[in-house]
Amino acid sequence: MTLAETLRARLQERRERNLYRHLKTLAAAPSPRAVVDGRELLTFSSNDYLGLATHPEVIAAQREGASLGAGATASHLVNGHLEIHARLQEKIAEVTGREAALVFSSGYMANIGTICALVGRGDNIISDRLNHASLIDGARLCGAASLRFAHSDLGGMERQLQRAAQNGGNTLVAVDGVYSMDGDLAPLAEMAGLCRRYNAWLMVDEAHGFGAMGSPDLPLAGSVAAAGLDQDAVPVMMGTLGKAAGNAGAFVAGSRELIDYLVQFARPYVYTTGMPPAVAAGCLAAIDVMLREPERRELLKCNIAFFRTRAGALKLPLMESASAIQPLLLGCEKKVMAVAAELQRLGFLVGAIRPPTVPAGTARLRITLTANHTQAQIEALLAALDASLRAFGASAVPV
Repeated sequence: MTLAETLRARLQERRERNLYRHLKTLAAAPSPRAVVDGRELLTFSSNDYLGLATHPEVIAAQREGASLGAGATASHLVNGHLEIHARLQEKIAEVTGREAALVFSSGYMANIGTICALVGRGDNIISDRLNHASLIDGARLCGAASLRFAHSDLGGMERQLQRAAQNGGNTLVAVDGVYSMDGDLAPLAEMAGLCRRYNAWLMVDEAHGFGAMGSPDLPLAGSVAAAGLDQDAVPVMMGTLGKAAGNAGAFVAGSRELIDYLVQFARPYVYTTGMPPAVAAGCLAAIDVMLREPERRELLKCNIAFFRTRAGALKLPLMESASAIQPLLLGCEKKVMAVAAELQRLGFLVGAIRPPTVPAGTARLRITLTANHTQAQIEALLAALDASLRAFGASAVPV
């Protein structure tokens, strides 16, 4: 077939399977109201967990940062590493309790670059089956023996560690701290113990944990800090700056040797133009606000608890999640799309997640909560959700 014929056939197959994706155009970042395709909706699909994407201080800092240049002009190793990047890296290292940090243009690049730099042929990478696509692709690309275990299955993880020990070479275990589609937390303390026992390196993706959770001493340091784990227990921590920080980009934090090593060997870092200085300035301001306004994390926690309590009263069987990500598993792609469309008609934007983002048969509504949502808005969503599920006879899949 010609290229055009091949593309048409594959797109038609995706449409027939109710898996075709459509872009929604927003007039501006949700706060949490947004104009979507020309209509105002209340959004429950944003990863802006602390409401910093529209914070006036963050926006002002980003505008001021643009005075340093519209772009970094080159890769970090040529002449694209600016003072503002160095300041951001120092701040990230401080708030994560690590010796050093390195900024990347995206979380996808950070994960692929780090995995491919650390392990290759003759080594092993062990990963959870529900890992983010960037971790999965890093495992595929690095050339190491790829060993996977069932979601958060510690017994399965240990069996793969035993296999890796028989294979020889170095072993990297890569997991999400907070799973982006299920919202649950990895059993990191137990995983760190297994890695210690088998001399493996633990890498945790804190995309959805950084800034939204932590410990009393390190309130922004994600699920790793919440689990009481230090740099020795989790030598490789990745986090994004486009979720709780409300901005863009990502980082890897760890020992000084790790960061020096990645500067030399992480190809997506070496061969990519540096982060725009305005973005670095906005991220710095966002971290300052997160430290200065801990009430934002408390509001988020309260909204999560309120949502789950009220959903329980309505007998809406949510998946188990203590994070801002609250999935409602419907299973059928057609049902998910119908309910999401009805919610949008009623004035609510909720993510409809289908394969290949999630495994076949596990299509779900992915409801995300932020510190900026009010309890009245959450009540309104729940009423609309209850009505929509009843209208389509879309019972949730037992979990």
